[in-house]
Amino acid sequence: TAGNNAFKAKHRREGTPMNRRHLMLAAGLALAALTAPAYAQNAEKPKLTLGVGGKQLLYYLPLTVAEKKGYFKEQGLDVEINDFGGGAKSLQALVGGSVDVVTGAYEHTIRMQAKGQDIRAVIELGRFPAITIAVRKDLADKVKSAADFKGLKIGVTAPGSSTALTAQYAMVKAGLKATDAPIIGVGAGASAVAAIKQKQVDVISHLDPVTSKLEADGDIVSLIDTRTEAGTKALFGGSNPAAVLYLKNDFAEKNPVTTQKLVNALMKSLKWLETAKPEDVAALVPEEYLLGDKALYIRAVKNSQESYSRTGIATPDAMKSMYDSLKLLDPELTNSNVDLTKTFIDGFAKKAASGS
Repeated sequence: TAGNNAFKAKHRREGTPMNRRHLMLAAGLALAALTAPAYAQNAEKPKLTLGVGGKQLLYYLPLTVAEKKGYFKEQGLDVEINDFGGGAKSLQALVGGSVDVVTGAYEHTIRMQAKGQDIRAVIELGRFPAITIAVRKDLADKVKSAADFKGLKIGVTAPGSSTALTAQYAMVKAGLKATDAPIIGVGAGASAVAAIKQKQVDVISHLDPVTSKLEADGDIVSLIDTRTEAGTKALFGGSNPAAVLYLKNDFAEKNPVTTQKLVNALMKSLKWLETAKPEDVAALVPEEYLLGDKALYIRAVKNSQESYSRTGIATPDAMKSMYDSLKLLDPELTNSNVDLTKTFIDGFAKKAASGS
């Protein structure tokens, strides 16, 4: 009848009460998926590759903590770590597409933005560079500051890495040119120690535990020390973001849950490091990280503890301090105009810190 046809048409338009409940339930589930904490969601890319330049360095300790404590696995991630032995090589791997993300120096994000490549940090791991510049002890009577580095061989983890740039910045600030001394890559571990002991280099710009090992053995005299806030301010005039997790911005946009899970794991590492004893760290890391001297490694951890980020977020002043130093050092950046807000996405770290 006409009445029945009207009734059927009405329900075709509105659906039965049961269908409406199904639609409402589906909509509710979709909303819950969007608002649920990242740990409760599935990562878009649960298996991924991370590049690093010298994992055994204390500069990258939060990464080792996340790996060894199982924080990545807690987040449902299978992270393959590729160690390239130098930060510049890690960056090349990211640009080339052979790794998904990198734990490396914050300065690389500024350099890439200046070149039109949208690479951004998502969590700060180190708030001070933690780099020490030291001279071989047998040259200490002649080399008193960076102003005396002209013609000397400077050992760094790898050319183009933060250790190299810090040494070059110290020279430029002292009135020399960045090219006044040859920069020589000596690696990140035992090879760096050997480079000084065998007099392959005259000056070394490096990180713990290498620095503490050479100090303890009486092989070097430190001239600049950015492991502390005071030492960092003495060189740069302010705090400087150091190690970060950085990635291509389109990776973060396409894989927001995966990115959040990576940041969650590293934030948990930073929180663990705030209260961990140096002995706890020494017990956690692989044996080869100790350079054959556990007591010395423990001392190195103590020397570096102040350098780790407390919030996971780089401050605008610290980012500007880094940019200003790069402008002074690199002619390609002198007249650049990088929007520093595009070098760091702070939303992931804020969410990880809040536990939401």
